[in-house]
Amino acid sequence: MLTIVFRAIIIYIVVLFLYRIMGKRQLGEMQPFELVLTLIIADLATIPMAEVSVPVLHGIIPLLTLVVLHFVLALFCKWSGKFSQFVSGKPVIVINPKGIDYKALKNLDISIDDVFESLRGSGYFKIEQVQYAIMETNGKMSVLPKSDFAPLTVKDMKIKVEKSTIPINIINEGKIVKENLKIANIDELTIQNIFKKAGVKKVKDVLLLTIDKAGEVYLQKYYETYQTMTIKPLGEVKE
Repeated sequence: MLTIVFRAIIIYIVVLFLYRIMGKRQLGEMQPFELVLTLIIADLATIPMAEVSVPVLHGIIPLLTLVVLHFVLALFCKWSGKFSQFVSGKPVIVINPKGIDYKALKNLDISIDDVFESLRGSGYFKIEQVQYAIMETNGKMSVLPKSDFAPLTVKDMKIKVEKSTIPINIINEGKIVKENLKIANIDELTIQNIFKKAGVKKVKDVLLLTIDKAGEVYLQKYYETYQTMTIKPLGEVKE
């Protein structure tokens, strides 16, 4: 009996340590490959706990192997956007200014009821209150409300505001997201002009650069305070 107790304690400590070094994401925030890894680790951990005939080391080695695999996959996802999309997918707009994108719902295999449930979880009960709703790769929905229904109660204050727009990710961790240049209707010359204003020399120095339809720019270099500026409005942003 004591043997089983000690084995359970050892495996528990090992699994706890592994999850600590893997990060602090909650279950609902995990990417698909992280969730699969979590389920496998949970299953593997029970074997050496219950089966006395299985050496504890034979239970620990597969767990360590999976954690190494996790870091390798995470590293590849960081290096390659295409690999990240292959493993985790990419965010999908399910509600836009025209309403619900039914084609997107079919591709995601979710129903209207699922959409309403996610909207209610974000505090919105009507589709017409939402400018954009995006299904993230972890299964959660991010909601951008229309200006009139924003938390600051702009409608009650009767202040005229422009329509809400989604900032477009142009540079992500030192790499230009080229497909988003077309979406934002800008070219690399525009990026160079932004760099001159911000005092940036290389793309690799930029942690994040986003631009919205109104020309509002957010730029942050690694380990430095972010900067904001306004450039010429982008015109019609492709959806």
